[in-house]
Amino acid sequence: MSDPGPSDDGGTDAAAPDETEGERGERHSAESEGDRSVSLSEYARDHAVHLAVALAFLLYPPVNGALLASPLADETTAFLPGITFMIVVLYLGLFAMSFDFISGYTGYLSFGHAAFYGTGAYFVALAANGQIPGVPGGTPFMITLLLGAVLAGGVALVIGSVSFRLTGVYFAMITLGFAQVIYELIRSWGYVSSNPTEGTTIGGDGLAIGVPYVDALSLKVGRLTGDSIQNLLGLGIDVSATVVSYYALGAVVLVSYFAMQRILHSPFGRVMVAIRENEERARAVGYSTYWFKMAAFAISGFFGAIAGGIFAAYSRSVSPDNSYFFLVTADALITTIIGGFGTLAGPLYGTAFHQWLEDVLSTESGGLATYLREGLPEAVLGADLFGVSLELFVNTAVDGRAPLYLGIVFVLFVLFVPNGILGTVRDRLDGAVGKRLPERLRRYRR
Repeated sequence: MSDPGPSDDGGTDAAAPDETEGERGERHSAESEGDRSVSLSEYARDHAVHLAVALAFLLYPPVNGALLASPLADETTAFLPGITFMIVVLYLGLFAMSFDFISGYTGYLSFGHAAFYGTGAYFVALAANGQIPGVPGGTPFMITLLLGAVLAGGVALVIGSVSFRLTGVYFAMITLGFAQVIYELIRSWGYVSSNPTEGTTIGGDGLAIGVPYVDALSLKVGRLTGDSIQNLLGLGIDVSATVVSYYALGAVVLVSYFAMQRILHSPFGRVMVAIRENEERARAVGYSTYWFKMAAFAISGFFGAIAGGIFAAYSRSVSPDNSYFFLVTADALITTIIGGFGTLAGPLYGTAFHQWLEDVLSTESGGLATYLREGLPEAVLGADLFGVSLELFVNTAVDGRAPLYLGIVFVLFVLFVPNGILGTVRDRLDGAVGKRLPERLRRYRR
């Protein structure tokens, strides 16, 4: 038997002589409830930043809807991304985080990461159409999503078994080579589609996120095939299919993020960081760095495929150019640099910033150029500006120039914010944002 622990009054935890069995049970129950409440409060305090970010994403659709119904509707359309853009932020942000998992925490840049994104996307699409041997048509999406992710993890092991024999730029280039081989294979493989260059489309009903085989606990996603909710909880609130997809996909991204974060904060994650900082020293102290890198690459590929799978489920179509092409990896690289390498959450913020800037500078759903043309008086638009009217300046220098300004912003980040958004904040706080920021806030409240 173990020794009894100390009680609150300095004695032992033994029952009082006149305490009955029922009273003792009630006392232990109250103590366990107290410990649980302390544990929950400590968890909430330690993860206050995570909870705040999750709350911001949770409240974005109703806040955006309220602003669109207010006198600020024009400004909201011009300067805040719509829900469809935020859905893009979710799955591309998850893909960028999976890229940062291997590249930011081991130091091995995977230029062929689109291979895993495309594998997840195509597996989900082909499984939904009944084209995967051994996976019958009608298999729940959550099962095919995991199967596609496992397959991508296996592909990562095959690629890594060759690539990890190299380092530096040679590793980056050989992963890019593998991805381009798969890209060309998919573009010419008639089995995936009658026109493989254009890709394939998912037929039938929308794919559901939730508990497999339990319709009441699942929600279909997709722009046209997703579920909508009428009179939510009897409150008279209707939720559109786009918003339902936003929350369902967001739940997958949130679970994936915490899973990767848990891995990175485990002893396995510490070895990954040791490999990044000094692989020779990590090997010298007894770690088999090759197998740690292989495992990290497989995990990274797994979550990259999860991102590709939810992209396919929402968009209902995939093609080699929007899944396997090397520029898909380039987008992840850019957003990771903007958000911060080795921060995990940074790539999500980088994706949000990148998509917001692209939305503001584009004219597909409003944007700055449309706002200026429709909001400014004719006299102002016709005003002379260095020999050119303001309207002509807007049409030539703003409208359709999103790639130009995105490139300029990227260069500025590389020059002046090399550690990215979250990395710079972490440096200013001298530690992890999730821990240091609440401490700073409590210090200022005193």
